[in-house]
Amino acid sequence: MAEKAVVLLSGGMDSAVAAAWTAARGHAWIALTVDYGQRHAAELEAAREVARLLGAVEAVTVAADLRAVGGSALTGDQEVPKRGSAGGGIPVTYVPARNTLFLALGLGLAEARGAGLLVLGANRVDYSGYPDCRPAFLEAFQALARVATRAGLEGRAPRVLAPLLDLSKAEIVRLGVELGVPFARTLSCYDPDRAGRPCGACDACRLRARGFAEAGVADPAAPV
Repeated sequence: MAEKAVVLLSGGMDSAVAAAWTAARGHAWIALTVDYGQRHAAELEAAREVARLLGAVEAVTVAADLRAVGGSALTGDQEVPKRGSAGGGIPVTYVPARNTLFLALGLGLAEARGAGLLVLGANRVDYSGYPDCRPAFLEAFQALARVATRAGLEGRAPRVLAPLLDLSKAEIVRLGVELGVPFARTLSCYDPDRAGRPCGACDACRLRARGFAEAGVADPAAPV
């Protein structure tokens, strides 16, 4: 019998493919979405819909308002860079310690539900330069899981899996198509309008568009 899994589900394409990958391996999976005060709250609805369409056994939304922490264009009033205007280095769309927080919440949920897997859609190939999408971060968090939980002390720490880590965006698109991911219901934009439509110009939109183009697949959620 396959292990139960917790999947961090943001509503974007990568997390949706990671969820479909988990389901395809026979795991009963729980969707964990975090309402962190992001300016693009439309992704919360996208996550709920993706969880439903991909057959999550439970969908959990946790509120953790990071606007009080600040330091990111996604939780404040700072302008989201468009068409590569961010320059080099880590962009202003980086949310300080976001994946650390999300994985900690996922770790707690996995322990509470008896899940042996903690899955996220982190990707180090076509990403925006975020430090918490790197193998070193994931390895460090796995080590933390072994010492920070009762399950870990009993030798049952949930395994942290990032199945898309070394895939290009085009490879992620192809995998998603193979697994039947409802890409039309996903949202990968940093700055959608009030109706939840993608801007088409931010880093996330451009990376998504390039991935679909290189995969030779039409994006059903592309801005018109």
